[in-house]
Amino acid sequence: MQRLLHISDLITLIDNNTNKANIPHMGIYKFIGLLVTLMTASIVEARPISWTGGSTIMYKSNSMMSSYYYHYSPSFKYSVGAEYINDRYYNDQYISIRSTYLLDRKNTKASQRNLYLTASISTKSDNDLYYGVHGDWETRRYFTSFSILDKRASQKDYTENEFQIGIAPYLGEYNQLHTWIMLKSKEDTRDDKWKTYPFIKLFKGDFLLEVGSKESHWDLHFMKRF
Repeated sequence: MQRLLHISDLITLIDNNTNKANIPHMGIYKFIGLLVTLMTASIVEARPISWTGGSTIMYKSNSMMSSYYYHYSPSFKYSVGAEYINDRYYNDQYISIRSTYLLDRKNTKASQRNLYLTASISTKSDNDLYYGVHGDWETRRYFTSFSILDKRASQKDYTENEFQIGIAPYLGEYNQLHTWIMLKSKEDTRDDKWKTYPFIKLFKGDFLLEVGSKESHWDLHFMKRF
């Protein structure tokens, strides 16, 4: 979830609507505590949009490519950024400009669902671009996501598909280290096979680290929001 409200604003908003929501006043602070924990625990999730005015830097590395990515979010609804990509499959390096739009979000007392549209174009050619959709659903205990990217390249068009599921072995509070045990399944139609492997997701504050391994290759993802 994003930093859409200051905590004081959140308390005022909930207090003003306590009667409408039929929440006992003495229980409202437990409810606030749950919302705050959900918000802060999800701030640094590897989502493509930050809070309004926020920035994000990412580093990714796997057997097919590595990349450095920066994006800025003028609004919690969309982000724009630039990515330097080292394509190991084609032995090529280039910069792409990417934008992501939050198409839909559903919040409940215990979960959040997001659906995004994304598109990117390479600076090396108008014919090198991609577009796609990805989404996620999570509670404090469970996480699942998917991503489908249709990529157009001068060498060959291909599709990247990815699905993730995960569970938190314990429920961390704000400013504690959060741990997720994850399973990822990926398909790159260039080699036309699915690869499924486990990885660990760790985050605390505005930092996130994902570490996994498949076929003797490390799969790394680091992220910092600010």
